[in-house]
Amino acid sequence: MRTSRLQLLAAAGVAVASLALTACQDGTGTRDEGASASQPVASAPSGASSQAPEESPSDGGGNGSTANGSGGSGGDASGSGDSGSKGSSAGTSDGSEDAPATFNPCNGANTGVTAAPVSRPVNHMLITVKNTGAKNCDLTYYPVLRFDEMQWVPQPIEDSKPQAVVTLGPGESAYAGVLLSAADGSGSGGATGKKLTVGFQARTPNSDGGPAAIPSLPAKGVYYDSSLTVTYWQSSMDDALAY
Repeated sequence: MRTSRLQLLAAAGVAVASLALTACQDGTGTRDEGASASQPVASAPSGASSQAPEESPSDGGGNGSTANGSGGSGGDASGSGDSGSKGSSAGTSDGSEDAPATFNPCNGANTGVTAAPVSRPVNHMLITVKNTGAKNCDLTYYPVLRFDEMQWVPQPIEDSKPQAVVTLGPGESAYAGVLLSAADGSGSGGATGKKLTVGFQARTPNSDGGPAAIPSLPAKGVYYDSSLTVTYWQSSMDDALAY
């Protein structure tokens, strides 16, 4: 009886061992191990693939930016060099926004100048400048007038300032009107001028534009007083005598 019980216990132990061995070799256990191992494997490619697009655009963008930047920088440098050079040339030699890029002053060497009193408007004189040269010349600002040994310079009529510098082609003329004296007699220091010197300005105000002109005056001379003023150079005779 005792022997049979021992045999039964032994058989039960063998069965338990067999079941344990079977459980170890079960496909379920293998799948669990595979799943736990596959998780890091799956996450690694996922992380790598997510990093790859970030690096690729960054590199491509960097290279493109460098190439474009170089090209753009070169273009900018070239462009700014040209514009800077032009701006510097205009600014240095001109100082006036109205002056043309290529400047050739009209003066007593390349023009013919006349000065004659007119009947209307009263007490006015017209100065005419004709380009006698072979190329264009430019008249800036207004004529600088001086009668005889006059010690003061007649002021310009600011309302007569044109929109741009007057440029004369060969054979073309420009004009300036001169108010000699006040019509109502309010001027002072009246005198009769026998000689008139017409000075020219360059690209900056009150600069020397070259040789002056000395046009002939009537034999009796020209009367002027402290009201003496002059217009800016005009392309039209009517505009010159409108002030």
